Amino acid sequence: MCGGQPVKMSIMPLLKLETTVAIQEEKRKALLAAFSKLVAHTLNKPEEYVMVTWNQAAIQMSGAGGDAAFVDVRSIGGLTGEANKKLSQHVCQLLRDSLGIPTERVYVNFTDVKGANWGWKAETFG
Repeated sequence: MCGGQPVKMSIMPLLKLETTVAIQEEKRKALLAAFSKLVAHTLNKPEEYVMVTWNQAAIQMSGAGGDAAFVDVRSIGGLTGEANKKLSQHVCQLLRDSLGIPTERVYVNFTDVKGANWGWKAETFG
């Protein structure tokens, strides 16, 4: 239960994007919306439970600066080998197509979080 409501245990995906690329507000909103839909679709979860964040960051990768991104995906359930591979492919493609970041300059991390370790509405999911 969360906030008095029964909650499915395989919800609450979060995608955190950190990139060196500065993004204008309009493009940032479109990119966040695209990531939200991608996560919901790939993990088969309601988009109303998806959170996407973006931060500009200083990143050095492979011993060099330049355009790069780190993407952190967390969820209570839903992260499987197949889903992670699809997300990695689509996330890298979206970053390449929208921001020009080469796929070899993107790391994607996946974390399956226990319900007891995720809070919402002054409760936890476990």
